[in-house]
This record gives sequence, C-alpha cells and structure tokens, in this order.
Amino acid sequence: MKFAITSKGDARSNTLMHKMRTYLQDFGLQYDEDQPDICISVGGDGTLLYAFHRYSSRLDKTAFVGVHTGHLGFYADWVPEEIEKLVIAIAKTPYQVVEYPLLEVIIRYQHGGRETRYLALNESTVKSVEGTLVKDVEISGQHFERFRGDGLCVSTPSGSTAYNKALGGGILHPSLSAIQLTEMASINNRVFRTVGSPLILPAHHTLMLKPVSRNDFQLTIDHLTLLHKDVKSIQFRVANEKIRFARFRPFPFWKRVHDSFITDQ
Repeated sequence: MKFAITSKGDARSNTLMHKMRTYLQDFGLQYDEDQPDICISVGGDGTLLYAFHRYSSRLDKTAFVGVHTGHLGFYADWVPEEIEKLVIAIAKTPYQVVEYPLLEVIIRYQHGGRETRYLALNESTVKSVEGTLVKDVEISGQHFERFRGDGLCVSTPSGSTAYNKALGGGILHPSLSAIQLTEMASINNRVFRTVGSPLILPAHHTLMLKPVSRNDFQLTIDHLTLLHKDVKSIQFRVANEKIRFARFRPFPFWKRVHDSFITDQ
C-alpha cells in the first residue's frame, strides 16, 4: 500500500507526521506523495480540505483519514495519543470505505463558450466584488427568485456544520445526496422578496445563479477565494465524484455534532 501524509505545518503536527511516516515504512508501506492509496491528514479540518484539493483528481483511488492536533474536527477522528494504534490499523487491517457527496461548481463565461469546473468538500459562496449581490436563482431550469443581499452559500451535507450552520442553515447527515442553499443577509421589504429560508436540493436538481447587472464575482471553493470576471452563470449540483474516507472504527456523525456544539452540564 502507498501512503502520503499532509501536515498542518506546526511543530506538533510535523513531529507526528515524521513519526507516522517512519512507523508505516517500518511496516513495509511505501511513501508516495503523487499516487497514494491512503492520505493521512495531520492537523484539523482545514488540513484535510487542503489534502482533498491536492488529490481531487484521484478521488476514486485515494482514501482519507484524519488525525487532529487541535480542536476536534468533523473529518479527523484520531488523536495524537492513538497514532501507534492507527499505524497498526493501516498496516494490518482492511479498512471500510465511507463515501460523502461533493459539490460540483461550473462557472460559464459571457464570451467564447468557456467554463471552469470545481469540486467542493464543504461549500462554495458567491459574493459581489462591490455592493449588493443581485442574482436570479433558477432551480432545475425554472426561475425561483431574484436574490438581493450580501451573498449566497451552497454547501454539502458534510459541510453543513461549517459556514452553512453559521448562516442558519440546517445540519444534514452526510449519507444524504443533496446540497443546501443559504442566504447571507438578504434584502426583504415591500419591493424585494426572497424565500428567506435554506433550501435543500436533491441530487437530480440543478441550482443556477445568473447575474442581473454586474457580472464580476468573488467565489470561494472551500478555503480558496477566487475572482471571476464576465460570468454568465454559476451552476451547482451534487457531483458524480465522492470523497472516500478510510474508517477503521465507528465514527458516528451525530456524536461529532454533539461533541462539537453541545456542552454537557
């Protein structure tokens, strides 16, 4: 088996990374940063997001596992004190593959028929470069509303606990093949109206955003911030690809939600 390790870059994470690499090579596993069968993320959820985008072209071949060296993460289920146990599990135990849905984002431009495609593990947001964002929202080819406000966020089920939750969106179990649209400070008065509620779209529905006046937008794909000019439309839907996690023990989603957001008295 070939493996790679991605570190957050701090001293503690780097120490664990080097220790795990040595242990796994002692077990006869091959270190391969280009084509790993398994990628170990050492840090937090941001570190795993970085690893996901690094290996997004081989999601059908690379599985991910996380070790968190800070606060409990939604993607990192091992702690530093357990790395010997994790190393033995990777070297000796066939792992279960758990797949989570991803978000596909396609940006089409005004001229030349050009388009750009991205995959997001957590979410994508759209904001105006300056002033209020004004977008026509279409669902499966039908006009739904004209949005005016600060911006829009489209998230995956696994990303529903991140920025989406902060915007008042619902928490979705990652076994659901769906995406969620949430508003950022929409303008609602006697003239302008939006639905004012998060929308959950199934895998066979497509969400399309079309500019009304300005066509330059700030777009985020997880932790990446991008500026796109002359945009004709931005399309969102559940991607055909999925992220694969290597599970060596149960990692209940609702327990993660509880441990992250609820404090026992």
